[in-house]
Amino acid sequence: QVLLVESGGGLVQPGGSLRLSCAASGIIFSIYTMGWYRQTPGKQRELVATISSGGRTSYADSVKGRFTISRDNAKNTVYLQMNSLKPEDTAVYYCNAYWSTTNSWGQGTQVTVSS
Repeated sequence: QVLLVESGGGLVQPGGSLRLSCAASGIIFSIYTMGWYRQTPGKQRELVATISSGGRTSYADSVKGRFTISRDNAKNTVYLQMNSLKPEDTAVYYCNAYWSTTNSWGQGTQVTVSS
């Protein structure tokens, strides 16, 4: 059974930084594409960033240059470093693991950017 557990969310002022972590279990982590998505009330979940099994990354235009996704296969963990945070980054952030027919989600962690 796939289990994804996010951590690191919280309240931060505009311009600040946070690092989200997602610890995975129940999968062969190294072969999975891992991703971060976010969702605000009344809106669809949107892609933030992904990292392939080979380390190739992709980002939403809205976060390019500010966010960095990385993975540590030895720790079965994917990270999202978020810098220069803006109020519009406020959302619940979800971790995703994808490979073949498996597409799993974590429970989400709230990020609030406000002064």
